[in-house]
Amino acid sequence: MSAALTIRPCLDAATWDEAIWSLPRGNVFASWMWGAYKAQVGWTVTRLIVRDASDAPVALIQYQVKRRGFLRFVLVQGCPLLTEKGEKHAEAVVALFLDQLALGRWDLLAISFEHFQCDAIVLALLGHGFVPVQSAKYFTLELDLTQGTEPILQAMDQRWRKALRKAERNPDLTTRFLTDLDERLAAFDAFWAMYGVLKAQKGFRDSLNGAAFRELVARDPHHRILEVREKGERILIRIAHVSGRRFTDFYTASNDRARACAAPTLAVWRFVEQAHAEGLQIFDLGGIDPARNRGVFEFKHGLSKNAALSGPRWIYGRTPRLRDAAAAFLAYR
Repeated sequence: MSAALTIRPCLDAATWDEAIWSLPRGNVFASWMWGAYKAQVGWTVTRLIVRDASDAPVALIQYQVKRRGFLRFVLVQGCPLLTEKGEKHAEAVVALFLDQLALGRWDLLAISFEHFQCDAIVLALLGHGFVPVQSAKYFTLELDLTQGTEPILQAMDQRWRKALRKAERNPDLTTRFLTDLDERLAAFDAFWAMYGVLKAQKGFRDSLNGAAFRELVARDPHHRILEVREKGERILIRIAHVSGRRFTDFYTASNDRARACAAPTLAVWRFVEQAHAEGLQIFDLGGIDPARNRGVFEFKHGLSKNAALSGPRWIYGRTPRLRDAAAAFLAYR
């Protein structure tokens, strides 16, 4: 079957994104924008389109490469994505991709679908010897938006509902989704300043590169930027991304005033309302860490009790011991 397939790089952003976003599982992590961001922070990014004998696309794969001495690490996020025609070619697509990579003995390949896997590609990975790795970091909380916002409002914890009512009754608080590029850029600058203060206060580390991410996220139509102001002053910026049928809370930063007037609660609820208004089916609260970040977990848990997995991460290597060692490391990371 693989002889009927061809695999070629895609060098045009418009062509790539048109193909990605035409698919039901099209997502930010497979988009040109995300690849451009990863390229700016040190990865070599390649985009491949697999086509059948009629030249119709059957799969799209964006992969990233970093080298550490003699080790080459290949990361695939949000894909491989199969087209409707590609479902029957899943095993051949994986075989063709592995041939394309020509992995050496000390190379490792990791695939993280970020919720966007399908059964056919999962079975193909199993058939080629990929090892699934599960970790606590792959858990999140979700809301089912298909029921409407009123049942969600009634099901939330009383403390959450009380905080929301307090914020909604406060005439000094305003919320707005930003669409103008200059406003989005200014909001990101405010976000980045507040984010830096939070990192210093709480002592956490994060890989986000604000300088590289700033203009890409401001220009990307699949990201939502919400600002909350108190008496005209920005006190909270929240960023989400929309992929397929999923609305995902991505990054947030705020100051002390925001926490004092329940602005985080109001901002998340505005996200829920916006996601429902856009006809999306799932609101993803953006990950949880009950063991090491209990406060944030309790905040999110007040809105949703529905745990979900974005993983596993799939590991492949020509050297089984190296593959298994990497899998064991990632399971506890």
